[in-house]
Amino acid sequence: MVNDQEVPHETADATVSPAPAQPAVLPSAKKDFAGYLVLIAGVGALAWGLVSAVGTGWGFWAYTSGLKGLTWAFFLGIGAILIGLLQGWRARRAITPPPRTRRWAGMLAALIYVGWVGTFLFKALTVPAIHDVSTDLADPPAFQTLQLRADNLDNVPGADDEEMRGLTPQQRWAVVHQKNYGDIRSVRINEPVPMVVAKAERLAKARDWDVAIALPEEGRLEATETSAFFQFKDDVVLRVRPSDTGEGSIVDMRSVSRVGASDLGMNAKRVRSFLADLTGTVSAAR
Repeated sequence: MVNDQEVPHETADATVSPAPAQPAVLPSAKKDFAGYLVLIAGVGALAWGLVSAVGTGWGFWAYTSGLKGLTWAFFLGIGAILIGLLQGWRARRAITPPPRTRRWAGMLAALIYVGWVGTFLFKALTVPAIHDVSTDLADPPAFQTLQLRADNLDNVPGADDEEMRGLTPQQRWAVVHQKNYGDIRSVRINEPVPMVVAKAERLAKARDWDVAIALPEEGRLEATETSAFFQFKDDVVLRVRPSDTGEGSIVDMRSVSRVGASDLGMNAKRVRSFLADLTGTVSAAR
């Protein structure tokens, strides 16, 4: 008879397998919240800005709303860049830094947008806040087919300037214009009036301007140029008169933006470029 002490234990020789070790979760493997934030903010700023510009051009909202969208998107882009820089500084001090791909992609998108808008801001600081440019300040060419904006002289700078105190908006405009665009003047072309207007019409159409009217015998051309993104429209009038001696023509040109207080120098650039092509000279780059 076998007693209980002699019964072998079946588990005596059994080998107990240890539980599999759980892999350690490194900090770098955790979700990169800051990286996602920079990526979303950077790409969002770029998308917001483009939608604001294109939507304005398509007429979905007023241009003032589009400009506000550009401004807020600009600040969002600045925020993405600052957060990305801060995260990069923290990553340099961390033992296991987080992934850099999302952060770099977000910062790059933000930098592209901020740089693009920054060029316009820089231009706004270097040109006068006017939107009407003419070769003749005493007698600017008048629009007859196209309509000059009703508020053309409402926001002419210099109202609080002691040197221009007492001047009318028209006079202030002439002073600011002469100071900043003194090189823009009437030009003389040794061709009869009809030939000059006909050539101007060809140049306008080659630039994809919408020619409203061209009257070679009267020496007048009016056209409109539309910008790419915002679809801003600037109206142009060309006045061509025979010279005092009867030999050749005197050409005056005026370019006016339909909206906005400042044209960022675009009207002056347009006048210089167009007259340079019309006369066959080299336009001064400004």
